[in-house]
Amino acid sequence: MEHNHKLLSDNGPFFKDPARFRRYVGRLVYLTITRPELSYAVHVLSQVMQKPREAHWDAVVRVLKYLKGSPSQGIMLKAISDLHIRAFCDADWASYPVSHRSLSSYIVLLGDSPVSWKTKKQNTVSHSSAEAEYRAMAAALRELKWLKRLLSDLGVVHKSPMDLFCDSNAALHIAANPVFHERMKHIVIDCHSVRDAVQDRLIVTRHVHTTEQLADIMTKALGSVQFHYLLSKLGVCNLHAPT
Repeated sequence: MEHNHKLLSDNGPFFKDPARFRRYVGRLVYLTITRPELSYAVHVLSQVMQKPREAHWDAVVRVLKYLKGSPSQGIMLKAISDLHIRAFCDADWASYPVSHRSLSSYIVLLGDSPVSWKTKKQNTVSHSSAEAEYRAMAAALRELKWLKRLLSDLGVVHKSPMDLFCDSNAALHIAANPVFHERMKHIVIDCHSVRDAVQDRLIVTRHVHTTEQLADIMTKALGSVQFHYLLSKLGVCNLHAPT
């Protein structure tokens, strides 16, 4: 909340110099700690820190206007909730026009409350959308394993398999069918890690419709209706609103 006010209180002339751009984006990075819906926009803006163009300045202004219209928005951690872990992962295939790398994102919920999320450019070029989605699944799996160990250290035993939701049927088939792995040798480590987790009942992979894919909000630009719908599903709301 403090970073919200600090960012919005900078009312000086909006000079379009890279130093000022970096200062704005640097402050926005801190807001992603409590505002998962900013992850995609901040990730894109952080890719052009050295030479921002007119479109990037316009994007910063739009983010600032959004923040000004929702200064009290944040995550509502519900007291009445189970401790079951669910994760939603998504990928935007070849979203970077120069490097043709894909963008991955995941969001992990403990009960109905988001506790971990990330948007990141993939390290290598994926040859298909299924491969990009599968790499996103592998990244989400690593986070799920870490969170399960963390809960164990806190005395919370998570006995049932964790749910991993993905909207790519092809990626789900690869996780379930070892025959597909012969065609995917270039991502064999990710293939085996996800497949082994499924076979060990550490996770259960589930299909989710694209319109219900919570990680979509952190993977690509969405229309206003879908953006606010997914935001409500995440439990992000005005914390100062009367109950």
